[in-house]
Amino acid sequence: MDDTQLMKGILEGCILAVIAGGETYGYEILQVLSSAGFSDIQEGTLYPILTRLEKKSCIVCRKEKSPLGPIRKYFTVTEEGLRQLEAFRESYRLITRNAKKILFDTEENL
Repeated sequence: MDDTQLMKGILEGCILAVIAGGETYGYEILQVLSSAGFSDIQEGTLYPILTRLEKKSCIVCRKEKSPLGPIRKYFTVTEEGLRQLEAFRESYRLITRNAKKILFDTEENL
């Protein structure tokens, strides 16, 4: 089964949640995702999602010189992003609860 579409939606919500925890940049986001078990996520996956979130006004980006040299993009969640995150969390709860009933519960619970 191709996990791509399922992963894409979940990742967007997870990335938004990471940014909602406080201003951060790409490498830190990748580290948080990796420590949570999303170890296969690369910059080529992350940055298109960040761009999408920015276009939807869920996050804002500011650029600043990094202590290590190159300019770094820092991301912060917006009020719209917080609303979208809460909507994502509620949808995720509902979908996973219903899917668990079918996928993992016994027949008597259907």
